[in-house]
Amino acid sequence: MSGGLPFPPPAAATATTNNNLFATVDMGTNSFKLIVVRTDPSSGRFLTINRLKEPVLLGLDTTTTSAAATISAASMDRAISAIRNFHYFLKSYRLPPSHLRLVATSAVREASNNSQFITAVNEALGLHVEVLSGAEEARLIYLGVLQFFTVFTSTILTIDIGGGSTEFTVGFKGNVLFSKSLRLGHVTLTQEFSDITKMREHIRSVLESSGLIAKIKEFKLDAVIGSSGTIKAIERAVCKGYALKVEENIGTFDVFVKREWKFTRHELKCLVERLYDEEREGDGNVRRVGFFKERAAFILAGSVLLEEVFESLGVEEIEVSGHALAEGVITEMVGQVFKEFDLNVNARWRSVVRLASRFNNKKRMNAATVCASVAREIFEGLKKLNEPQDHNEEEEVSMSLDDKDLEYLDAACLLHNIGLYTGKKGYHKQSYHIITNGHHLHGYTEEEIKLIALLVRYHRKKFPKSDVLEGSKEVKQRFRILCTILRVSYALQQGLPVNFQFVEFIRSPEGFKLVLSVDDMGNRSPDILQSLSGGINASVEKELEHLRMVLKLNLSVLVTASIDGQTANWSSKSLNSQTPV
Repeated sequence: MSGGLPFPPPAAATATTNNNLFATVDMGTNSFKLIVVRTDPSSGRFLTINRLKEPVLLGLDTTTTSAAATISAASMDRAISAIRNFHYFLKSYRLPPSHLRLVATSAVREASNNSQFITAVNEALGLHVEVLSGAEEARLIYLGVLQFFTVFTSTILTIDIGGGSTEFTVGFKGNVLFSKSLRLGHVTLTQEFSDITKMREHIRSVLESSGLIAKIKEFKLDAVIGSSGTIKAIERAVCKGYALKVEENIGTFDVFVKREWKFTRHELKCLVERLYDEEREGDGNVRRVGFFKERAAFILAGSVLLEEVFESLGVEEIEVSGHALAEGVITEMVGQVFKEFDLNVNARWRSVVRLASRFNNKKRMNAATVCASVAREIFEGLKKLNEPQDHNEEEEVSMSLDDKDLEYLDAACLLHNIGLYTGKKGYHKQSYHIITNGHHLHGYTEEEIKLIALLVRYHRKKFPKSDVLEGSKEVKQRFRILCTILRVSYALQQGLPVNFQFVEFIRSPEGFKLVLSVDDMGNRSPDILQSLSGGINASVEKELEHLRMVLKLNLSVLVTASIDGQTANWSSKSLNSQTPV
């Protein structure tokens, strides 16, 4: 490994902003969440590339267990600390100022000192906090759901249970037909009621007096969709058999593969009974905390609230969205920046995101998005070789690449590791099995699904033979090109012990170079840095050879990392010599 001389990161990393990146901070009652999204407005692809969460518990007085009518000084300090962490994290992404929004919901909305809180954040960090009304929050949640499900032309009811309120929206073709925000949240209900019977009576009273039930029943609904962490946690508990005390062992894997993100009124009832029994007997706290983590204290209230909503509205089944308020805020920003953005574009991509979200936890999802970012840069670099201004005969790619190829590559990157759900051994084969047998990818032909599945199947281990995919010589060559790109990207993502912020595909005297810029490694130990170079050397060189073989191009890798203000470089071509690049 070489320490290297100072070497500036690529110009794209230092001089420009990332116009296709957007971020939002969702300041909820229970926690603050940051998401960073990469968008492709022309194709409608919408991918969360990073997600952070900080427990804040706004409105919770630190010396008592009751919800305060004002935001306490301690809560304010926690909130500012969380936003400061998010803001520091976002600096490396170089977002245009108009691509970031901070939105606050019920805890700030209902606080008597919310103006003081907004001023404190602005003075401390120079950031503006936007306090959403209940109706606006409901509308944005609906927009977020539209980016997860293909329900643009359906009349749907969305239900989002938060810590301090629950938002209801009836929407059709991107328009809100009715919305209502009720002051019923899993945190506030838990704090106000220790008796479940009294909690139920209060929920029913609020539902009946609000006029919500009669109004929603005026609409002929095509689907009911739930969002938020609480409803997702309920679905996970139902799916994994929590109510039956058989977590991770309910039914066969094939049954789980084909199960959609939904649950029934009966399944919810069984879960509530199980949670209530644990509460009454006092013997399930360890099990509950182990399963629900930070939601353990509030999951009973959230489940009871949803059960009462089901009963009042006559809901028999609810689908569960992986997107909610934060994604809705992003969607609106994208529409404001890119006027041509279509809310209803690309249902195919949404089904890919749903499938990846179904099987990947946060860590695996992050790995998949890093892999996709590297693959996209290599793809775009190779695609330019076929453009007249960049084309030389000796650098000829044997065939042109188009936008559909990029879509297949993006999908394969996002889905390559879903088989890890069952364990590491042979997971690439399990990923293939899920894609080909789960019927989760919508809008794709059988041939397209087969292509994506085979890319996933051969992203590691043996390099595919030319006959694994049926079709013409051109189809087979296209597959091999995409496969080599995916394999190089996967090897880089696996081989590097750090995340990199910028990727660039550039010409070099030897051919082409993939430059990965690590924004800041702080004062990492020599062991970490040795692992960085060793990871490239061991994992990537073989895949670079595959790429050279298929494309007849010479590609090397350069990693630049900032370490205590100095820039060090490592290259796939000079690792063994231990000399600066």
